[in-house]
Amino acid sequence: MNAFRKKFESKIVVVTGASAGLGKAIALGFAQQGAHVVILARNQARLEKVKKEIETYDVKCMSLALDVSNSAMMDSAAEQIEREMGPIDIWVNNAMVSVFSPIKEMLAEEYQRVTEVTYLGVVYGTLAALRHMRKRDQGIIIQIGSVLAYRGIPLQSAYSAAKHAVEGFQDALQSELRHEESHIQACMIQMPALNTPQFDWTQSRLPRKAQPVPPIFQPEVGVEAVLWAAQHPRRELNVSFRASLFIWGNKFFPAWGDQYLAKNGYQSQQTEEMEDPNRPSNLWKSVEGDFDRHGRFDLQSIEKSCFLWLQTRLRMLWVFLFIFVLIFLLTLILF
Repeated sequence: MNAFRKKFESKIVVVTGASAGLGKAIALGFAQQGAHVVILARNQARLEKVKKEIETYDVKCMSLALDVSNSAMMDSAAEQIEREMGPIDIWVNNAMVSVFSPIKEMLAEEYQRVTEVTYLGVVYGTLAALRHMRKRDQGIIIQIGSVLAYRGIPLQSAYSAAKHAVEGFQDALQSELRHEESHIQACMIQMPALNTPQFDWTQSRLPRKAQPVPPIFQPEVGVEAVLWAAQHPRRELNVSFRASLFIWGNKFFPAWGDQYLAKNGYQSQQTEEMEDPNRPSNLWKSVEGDFDRHGRFDLQSIEKSCFLWLQTRLRMLWVFLFIFVLIFLLTLILF
């Protein structure tokens, strides 16, 4: 990742949901490349540990404990960041909560809470960032999305709906930024299943322990996508081939998707281990504990995405192809 170093040197980067999992991995990824990082999450104790890790890279770090579903807190945080750290260059909306449960067992307040954090948290973060970025007519906003932004799956109706809402909001944002001829960039990255701790703290009514739908990728794959998107303006980025396959397949064969998920969607989201119905969840408040970037699926997780590699180097491949054809033609002409 050293190639990114000069691009992010002394940039101010804000990451929500940064006390563990993908958010922590993203924050550390930017710090490794020289950025000053602001980390936002509910758990102050874990934030302080992440802050110490970030500062080992000889960069500045600010940690702010807040709930992204509180718009006033988000506005206040942005004001404090601009005042104490400097102009915000990159804002990454990553925070989320979910519930694993059949719809028939869901509660109205659970849908409300997932929507407030996973969807409105993105809206509030975007609004807070835009208020300051518009003054300078520059900045980058990155929304952490999911294949579920296009295809809802059983047992995750609240999360799927929230990600669909983020996609709709992002489409509107893109159109308005273009209408304004703004230089602010906005990108939504559709993540595949990632090996993060969320499956140990997400509220669940499943009889067995929840798991990401295979294939599972390490969170560092998501970090690579975020770092690339932060310096290559792009409307949307799909991180894995399967994510793209599901997205495009759903456009043409949604009924087939219904049938496939009806048959496979329950089993593929559960391990063989029985769930503890009394374990704490992070839906209403943060779960205490020393959670890190990775979850419990290291042995099943993939460390690289060939599909992402091809996308991020597509222009380079075209250049190589052009040079190859040029050399071939010159060889025919000269010899």
